[in-house]
Amino acid sequence: MKKSHGPAFRAAQLDLDKCPACRGRAVISGVFHELACVQCSASGWVTAETGEALPLEVLVTQLSIRLQAAEQQIDQLKRPDPVFGPDAQYNDNNRRGPGATNFTGD
Repeated sequence: MKKSHGPAFRAAQLDLDKCPACRGRAVISGVFHELACVQCSASGWVTAETGEALPLEVLVTQLSIRLQAAEQQIDQLKRPDPVFGPDAQYNDNNRRGPGATNFTGD
């Protein structure tokens, strides 16, 4: 581990695992109603190495990092794939035809 002074410049992503007591649901079944899970502080997440609950400040940061990564992945999947090959000249306007229209060479 590298020695450093002061806080890190970037928050590192910790390995999280679902709480074994509530199985990631954040609640456990009581006799008559559901109760907040005490083992994971009702979050459903624990550290993967130790299985302990994270402090709330760290948990919020870790969940935010995971949410931003998931949103970025969703945005990448929503973007259409660029068209390559012979189809590309028919779909995109190359402005080489008369009146700056599409010229395909056919």
